[in-house]
Amino acid sequence: MTDPDPSRTAPAADTFSANLRAVFRRTFGRFLGEPEDNKQELLETLREAQAQSVIDADAVSMMEGVLQVADLTVADLMVPRAQMDVIDIGDPIDQILAFVLETAHSRFPVIQDKKDDVIGILLAKDLLRVVRQPSLQIRSLLRPAIFVPESKRLNLLLRDFRLNRNHLAIAVDEYGGVSGLITIEDVLEQIVGEIEDEHDIDEASQNIRPLPSFPGRFWVKGSTPLDQFNAAFGVELSDALVETVGGFIVTDMGRVPLRGEHFSAQGLDFEIQRTNGRAIDLMLVERLPEDTEAGQSTGNDA
Repeated sequence: MTDPDPSRTAPAADTFSANLRAVFRRTFGRFLGEPEDNKQELLETLREAQAQSVIDADAVSMMEGVLQVADLTVADLMVPRAQMDVIDIGDPIDQILAFVLETAHSRFPVIQDKKDDVIGILLAKDLLRVVRQPSLQIRSLLRPAIFVPESKRLNLLLRDFRLNRNHLAIAVDEYGGVSGLITIEDVLEQIVGEIEDEHDIDEASQNIRPLPSFPGRFWVKGSTPLDQFNAAFGVELSDALVETVGGFIVTDMGRVPLRGEHFSAQGLDFEIQRTNGRAIDLMLVERLPEDTEAGQSTGNDA
């Protein structure tokens, strides 16, 4: 077989290149208008690509998460100051060890008397050195605390986490007071969804788990089926449109609540502990006092 005539193949190559350029112009030219319009059009394009099996649902979900991270700030995602698990440098070592085992975090802000006075970060694994050397002072084990404004964008925070190899930052308000904390896992979960570890609730039988140190309070996964939740708490939450307790709350509120928000229904208080930006992952649930229940109706009282 002889080689094709170059004079005949050149026009075909030129036509292909021209078509390719036209596709790029049509695709990226759509995103030269207003930013919000661009983002909405991009999301529509991604969902259309998913519908045509060009990319899968997980990829679309992560891309949506990336776009969302650029819009959110530390304040949207941080653990509020009142809910921070901290270690007081003046506490006895036995008390500190018991607290670390109970909360099962890997990193703890260490304070001196009050939460505005964060003097460093303690890694749980570093406490092993104290166990072996009782004379060792915890202060000598502290890592520097990183402080960030609560108005900082999450995409910028994630970049800083990666560049500086940090995993936890303390959020401060405009006056320099501590307003909360945020971890790299919190940010990544907005992109890839919930990242479970050995301390997370991961089995259906553990959708609802009591807190040993706080009688009457329970960890509840947002994906817990309504019938299982109702049976456990003796209530009758129902919605024809949803099947999970997290879905019930989101539907009633009309949005995904932020971490730290409260929702009340049928004598129960739901404190949102973790979301992925699109659904509720984890909540703390406890019964409201009877005098509160008396004036309460099903729905969001926040």
